[in-house]
Amino acid sequence: MDGLWLRTDQSLTHSGNPPVNLQTSNARSPAEIAGFVRDQLPAGGLFSGMDWQVSPAPFPLDARLAEELETLGRVLLQFNRAVNLLYRHSVEGKQPDWVARWLDQGKPASVVELQRSAAFKNEWPRIIRPDLLLTEDGFAITELDSVPGGIGLTAWLNQTYASALPESADTILGRRDGMLRGFEGIFGSAEHVHIVVSDESATYRPEMEWLAERLGGSRFKVQSSKFSGFAPGDAVYRFFELFDVPNVVNATQIFALAAEKQIRLTPPPKPIFEEKLLFALLWNRNLRTFWRQELGESFFNRLLKAVPYTWLVDPSPMPPHASIPELNLTDWQQLKSLSQRERELILKVSGYSETAWGARGVYLGSDLSSADWSAAVDLALRSFPQSPFVLQRYHKPRIAPAMSFDFARQAVVEAGGRVRLCPYYFVHGDGDNARSKLGGVLATVCPADKKIIHGMKDAILAPCSAQLE
Repeated sequence: MDGLWLRTDQSLTHSGNPPVNLQTSNARSPAEIAGFVRDQLPAGGLFSGMDWQVSPAPFPLDARLAEELETLGRVLLQFNRAVNLLYRHSVEGKQPDWVARWLDQGKPASVVELQRSAAFKNEWPRIIRPDLLLTEDGFAITELDSVPGGIGLTAWLNQTYASALPESADTILGRRDGMLRGFEGIFGSAEHVHIVVSDESATYRPEMEWLAERLGGSRFKVQSSKFSGFAPGDAVYRFFELFDVPNVVNATQIFALAAEKQIRLTPPPKPIFEEKLLFALLWNRNLRTFWRQELGESFFNRLLKAVPYTWLVDPSPMPPHASIPELNLTDWQQLKSLSQRERELILKVSGYSETAWGARGVYLGSDLSSADWSAAVDLALRSFPQSPFVLQRYHKPRIAPAMSFDFARQAVVEAGGRVRLCPYYFVHGDGDNARSKLGGVLATVCPADKKIIHGMKDAILAPCSAQLE
């Protein structure tokens, strides 16, 4: 699951006041826009008892960055295809066996069997959502999420701000209904689509219920993990991660029906796509030839430019003459001895763990004492057999100007913040005909004193728009 988690705050509550008619108003003040956004919030909210700060305008992106985000989906789709092939070839002995061993590590045999099943051989996630941190040099892709939250929220934000600012609606990335049409299109011609939300993901149930209602309640339905009324020809959106399968009563039925091709399932039951260590494989020099061949030189270089250097924290002994690339360490224990200045590094759980989403299981070296950093390193080394960790260079997010509206003071608050962008790419079509399309981009702007960016009560959540040249 993604890092979009929020805490209760009174900044955004459904006031019950009549909405301002901004469609016909020629004078739209920030107060009117912010009030309109607040008053469009569904009565049941979009997250379970949670809120955020409202901006009186979409978050602006320069034209060059907006264009880059429009095309990034093609690169990430090709990366997922290559990952799928790399794993298969590793299992078959055509690529190094340590690739599959790393990716299967800590997984139950039943999950590995699903991942290797011929029924899902050429399946990859139909929604790709990278986490991008805005930096002084552009952006850094810190991870990919194949079971992302925020789909309904971003659809609602795009729609609401397009209504609040009709003269600028076409500048919103994805436009008014890009998220809706994108999500709808991943299920082909399925007559009924079941969005199965687990208890672990219950926070996101309201946004998915809003999404299903907007797409047509007769075709799209949010279901619990106990629903069993699937019929041949139906489609299922799996809104639960694979580590949570033991708690999802209908998971076995869903996977069996999908394997028999009775239903269409996305994302497929393949935990390789829920692992952050994929970026460690991207940077592994032993796989350079493979990546260049499968991605092409342009896409490969584009990913290396955007993805921070990533290592898998594997405690296996190394030969005495060997060292860890880039770090010049001969043992992971030496990671503890780095100075605080040298610890511009992030330790985080790779995947298949209840701590692998949100801000949990993430440790920023430069922000920790030596004792706490040493404890985090020990945890990573100890966890390797069941829940491997990755180490990633920390690319410090730059401070960007942002606005929110203080409803208590009826005033615009202008303050710099650190920004995470979450573009949502929807994959339509099958096999070689599959194409990705940008549905929208969610900006999360956290206070400047926050080093790790995630949804919080003080964060601004807004759609992104392209600045006109």
